[in-house]
Amino acid sequence: MKRKKTRKIMIGDVPVGGNSSISIQSMTNTETKDIANTVKQIQRLEAAGCDIIRAAVTDLDDAEAIKKIKEQITIPFIADIQYDYKLAIAAVEKGADCLRLNPGNIGSRAKVMEVVNVCKERQIPIRIGVNSGSIKKEYLEKYKGVNEDSMVYSALEHVRILEDLNFENIKISLKASNVPLTIKSYEKMSQKVDYPLHLGVTEAGPIWRGTVKSAVGIGALLSMGIGDTIRISLTGDPVEEVKVGREILRSLGLLEEGIEVISCPTCGRTKIELINLVEEAEKRLEGINKPLKVAIMGCPVNGPGEAREADIGIAGGQGEGLIFKKGKVIKKVKEEFLIDELINEIETL
Repeated sequence: MKRKKTRKIMIGDVPVGGNSSISIQSMTNTETKDIANTVKQIQRLEAAGCDIIRAAVTDLDDAEAIKKIKEQITIPFIADIQYDYKLAIAAVEKGADCLRLNPGNIGSRAKVMEVVNVCKERQIPIRIGVNSGSIKKEYLEKYKGVNEDSMVYSALEHVRILEDLNFENIKISLKASNVPLTIKSYEKMSQKVDYPLHLGVTEAGPIWRGTVKSAVGIGALLSMGIGDTIRISLTGDPVEEVKVGREILRSLGLLEEGIEVISCPTCGRTKIELINLVEEAEKRLEGINKPLKVAIMGCPVNGPGEAREADIGIAGGQGEGLIFKKGKVIKKVKEEFLIDELINEIETL
């Protein structure tokens, strides 16, 4: 699919926009000043494939913690700031690779200028983020409520504040919990600017429901070529956000690393414990980073034939199964040894 060409910015050593790969972000849910637990969570996120991490900076202790956190992680760190320009400056001085703030919310032009100057000096981008619940009253009145116009023009006001100060190291997000509104807002913004866009459906909900909403909203935008970096907002372990984000990218052909598992939904022909096999396979394959498509199918009908595009797979039988590569059967194995044999074959590929 053809992506809209946006300008490229750098968040630490991760490029966003331009021809860059779409990066996956998450946000810590620890207190940032709790350095040990924050680092532990970020390291888990790194291992899951997170490219960029964001954390709330609510006071000077949080800002002071950034330096020590950065010493123990390898991915770029975004400081999330609400209203306090002094915290923004402190976060940059302590090593933040990007700020998430809205310049119109931090006070006078002089205060914004102080933040811009320190960001210019260190080449630190600013992410402007407008949520459907935080649109200024004047835009709600002008555009008759919460809609793509009030979202976009509210964000553009913040953009113009920075542009007037000759600062264009910017990315933009326009998040709503309503999926159609999210899609319309990003579409409209994409037509108006060439800044990179950070995609997300905010407050998407618990893992199952939030995954569906995020996949629909973010997937729709990515399929239109819109979006340069993503964050899946789920209520739960943030590692799940990264897993979902990677699977969305993989399903659209935008991520070619790691194993993609495909499996059939089961039916009356299935004579093997397919659900248990799939669950075990996903756990065993999690640490393998080969770009492979692995099929786990319930019967020979849905096995080598329908899954011939898979690199390797299993087709279940009665207490046994076939292992196949590229649609060709290579061996027959008893059910209890199927996953072990599958893993052995994958490790030789």
